[in-house]
Amino acid sequence: MNGAQAMLEWLAGSGIRYLFGNPGSSELPLMDALVGEQRLQYILGLQEIPVMAIADGYAQASGGPAVVNLHIACGLGNAMGMLYNAAKSGAPLLLTAGQHDQSFLLTEPILYSNLVDLARPYVKWAYEIRRLEDLVRAVRRAVKVALAPPSGPVFLSLPMDVLKAEGEIDLGGSTRVDPRLRPSREAVERAAEMLRGAGNPVFIAGDAVARGDAHRELARLAEFLGAPVYQQTVSGTCNFPSSHPLSLGPLPRVQKVVRKALDEADLLFSVGADLMTMSLPAEVEPVPPGLPIIHLHLDPWEIGKNYPARLGILGDPGETLRELLQELQHRLPPEKQKEAGIRAERIRRMKEERESALRERARKGRDLIPIPPLALMETIADALPPDGVVVDETISSGRGLQTFLRSEDPHSFYGMRGGGIGWGIPASLGIKVALPGRPVVGLIGDGSALYSIQGLWTAARYGLAVVWVICNNRGYRILKERTHALKGVSARTGTYVGMDLEQPGIDFISLSRALGVPAERCDTLGTFKHLFHQALDLGGPFLIDVQVEGNFED
Repeated sequence: MNGAQAMLEWLAGSGIRYLFGNPGSSELPLMDALVGEQRLQYILGLQEIPVMAIADGYAQASGGPAVVNLHIACGLGNAMGMLYNAAKSGAPLLLTAGQHDQSFLLTEPILYSNLVDLARPYVKWAYEIRRLEDLVRAVRRAVKVALAPPSGPVFLSLPMDVLKAEGEIDLGGSTRVDPRLRPSREAVERAAEMLRGAGNPVFIAGDAVARGDAHRELARLAEFLGAPVYQQTVSGTCNFPSSHPLSLGPLPRVQKVVRKALDEADLLFSVGADLMTMSLPAEVEPVPPGLPIIHLHLDPWEIGKNYPARLGILGDPGETLRELLQELQHRLPPEKQKEAGIRAERIRRMKEERESALRERARKGRDLIPIPPLALMETIADALPPDGVVVDETISSGRGLQTFLRSEDPHSFYGMRGGGIGWGIPASLGIKVALPGRPVVGLIGDGSALYSIQGLWTAARYGLAVVWVICNNRGYRILKERTHALKGVSARTGTYVGMDLEQPGIDFISLSRALGVPAERCDTLGTFKHLFHQALDLGGPFLIDVQVEGNFED
């Protein structure tokens, strides 16, 4: 067989079902070999941004690996923003790109570049395959590295001559590294002793909790200690069920707010989290100085990266939390257990009061036009089916969403870990491919949608039943808010340069229908409710353009 056939044979034999891509001339041997391969489905995207984000969504929702094939230097270049997101989220994916025939690379032909150097900043491993004999070995190694903790993207450059070369090829098997690392007994005992002595512990849950399916273990430990649980400042997944009575939601990317939340803590337990990801510098450190920290993570780079950890533990969250709970059950005296119960009740009441106040604010906006974003988020959360998956890229309009969500399923919410916008529309598709039996709803800002609107065509082509809600405030609201906070000329005049999406307005309905996805616009919450339920029952893709309030408070 030739190199392209061998690569596809190994991927299919290893249980991989999809190849996400956008082809070009340097990928033609691979595309030709796909004609006879029935075990792999090629999912086409119209541009590399949606292709990468579809694969990222699939990898996160399925546990990976996802396999992506792009076209040489410009295709890989187009995908870099979404590759950055995948790297930050730890998505286990194999990214490949075709390369020119090696016989004339020295001439620097059109579209040539050193693809390995181009990809290297955002991947765990990058390599250009030079010989047919090395192809399967490199693919096997790449998939193993992508899945090994800490998981993340890898890259292979595929020269055309290697893909076309023929020979005897030993396909071999595959290797998977068990990610369930267990900490030492000493580390567990030290952590238990620190937690036993804490009077006001605070937990921060990170993406490693969701990737390791450790929500139940974290909930049991938090309940035992009466500790509030926040999600890390920028999450790629739902790291703790929003409906849990000890869940206080995600920490915002605002230093003063985070500092206020942590000021009364006497111990911070970071479980698989990145401490701290912020948007802009500030005079106040989000973590109080001297606060003792236990930092548990599968990635040694993250442990104590920004704030010194009194105790750093390299281990799988689920395995570690189970052992830690067992140790604490032997160490925590009755009086401490009583204190934990009192703390838990106080946190539960505080959570209820916050939600009640937020719902009251949402209630006041239910009949307003344009629709206030908070009222829209409450309506969506209340109407979402119990097994629904939310893909959130609203940036500014989605505030309050996680407070309103009632699902006990911790996989029901996906955020945007890397911050590169344009992720939401295509990521919804990858998540739907991974979870075909579950309703998927993408909540997308109008500005974000325009980075990857081509993804709608892929939904139409493959009949992927995703419902998108475009929160249309006719501008880059998040940028207006932050410019306003500078208290400069824009704040005084109400004029914001380069932040309005009007004159002309953008017709999302025509864009969507032109790409094969039916769409409707709504201006009232009553109309939205009707359309939303109708869209969920449709059995195919649907887009709703919701006109939301674009103004903001000081």
